[in-house]
Amino acid sequence: MPTLLCPVRRCGGVLTRGDRVVACPAGHSFDVARSGYVNLLQPQDRRSRHPGDSADTAGARRRVSDAGHEQWIVAEVLAELDALGLSAPAVLDVGCGDGFLLGSLAAARPIDAHGTDISVPAIELAAKRHPGATWVVANADRFLPWADGSFHLVTSITARRNGPEFRRLLARGGRALVALPGEDDLIQLREALLGRGTRRDRAGRAEQDLAADFTLLSRRTVRRSARLEPAALRDMLAATYRGGRARERERIAAIGPLEVTLSRDLLLFRPR
Repeated sequence: MPTLLCPVRRCGGVLTRGDRVVACPAGHSFDVARSGYVNLLQPQDRRSRHPGDSADTAGARRRVSDAGHEQWIVAEVLAELDALGLSAPAVLDVGCGDGFLLGSLAAARPIDAHGTDISVPAIELAAKRHPGATWVVANADRFLPWADGSFHLVTSITARRNGPEFRRLLARGGRALVALPGEDDLIQLREALLGRGTRRDRAGRAEQDLAADFTLLSRRTVRRSARLEPAALRDMLAATYRGGRARERERIAAIGPLEVTLSRDLLLFRPR
């Protein structure tokens, strides 16, 4: 079972859970929220008082997933999970947001589920809906507070990527799965709002970023189309582009229903 570590600088002691608290042998303790998550984010690891997605953005992401617009990704991740051939693998979802992916995986397979995000509102949503998983507030760019070799699969679905930490956390034979928006993801919405739909290859950059710690095993693109009403378009904009500019949000009402492309580049890695 993955072990949580104390995030206090130069500590790293094993955290054990007591009554509404987790604590290390050195006496550092952290409250367990009423909804069940633990906030291990240290003051030096935040750039603002409320880092990450706001409550409004987290709510928009929840509505997008509740509407089924992320369900198609679950099957792709399940296929990679099954390929590991393990009976109850430990899975860490980095940048887990409202917990939709991890919760869906846990509902479909017997896994030891752990999720982390820097956003308290997002983790709050995740913990309330999926109490069977472990939810931790942390900064994935700095330190992921689990012991070495804790996980069989680490996922980063349109989220942060920290090669050295991902490699440290993976057990022997483990894999990292990274999903990024494809070149044509929401291209129709971008064309409608900006007058152009510039294509951008994010997958190549991700491969370069992780090359020192990982070997790329496979890369593929999956896509589907969906007809979205203005309210869904607003949520998609908020979830994808941090809310967009005010004038862009106003334009959505005038656009009406729009057929959009949803695409993801999926990259599977093994540690070097």
